[in-house]
Amino acid sequence: MKKIFLLLFVLTNVACTAYAEENFEVDTFETSKGELKITFLGHASLMVNFDGKIIYIDPWSRMADYSKFPKADLVLSSHEHIDHLDPAALDMVCTGETILLYPESCARKYKGGIVMKYGDKIIAKGFAVETVPAYNTFKKRVHPYGLVNGYVVTFGDKIVYFAGETGDIPELDKLKDKDIDIAFLAMDSVYNTTPKMAARAAKIIKPRILYPIHTADEDPSKLVDLLKDTDIDVRIRKMR
Repeated sequence: MKKIFLLLFVLTNVACTAYAEENFEVDTFETSKGELKITFLGHASLMVNFDGKIIYIDPWSRMADYSKFPKADLVLSSHEHIDHLDPAALDMVCTGETILLYPESCARKYKGGIVMKYGDKIIAKGFAVETVPAYNTFKKRVHPYGLVNGYVVTFGDKIVYFAGETGDIPELDKLKDKDIDIAFLAMDSVYNTTPKMAARAAKIIKPRILYPIHTADEDPSKLVDLLKDTDIDVRIRKMR
């Protein structure tokens, strides 16, 4: 009976993964441990498929019908705001086996996660995850120091930085030695960074590939122009 249940679970997840890949933009990267697939769901929401496991970043039900998506092995929530910690989306993707990582502010709004503070490191579902600072340098009351987590996650030989909502903060200087392959920076000129601030941040951490996300009405192509004289590959996806 357990084998039948496991088979049905696997087949359902495969079908759901196929649905997601057919309906949303997907980028694939080769790593030392196989393919890393990143599905761009919108705003700050991402789905990562790697080594047979599913990771969600800031799932938000306004961006997608998560009932049609595979269940999560791991979820990373950057902070407590509804577009980053959405109970409806979490209820749809989480199971009793899912590990949810989030900052302390989220624990008051959704139970069952593991609180991560700046500098914390954990191996979750086989993934090395490190929490790094994220906060605003303007409109500080919206995302003050300590409210938001950024995450650095290792996928084989690839290092990926999920910045959360942050500005071009001094702590980014500590990330430049991590040899980041892929970075996701929020850039909406309202609560996060302006294109110029995002460009400054990118020049500090020097990722090989940079995706502007959480862009709202900002034009992400501005970042392409600002970084045209660097080796950073800026890729634009539908992430308003």
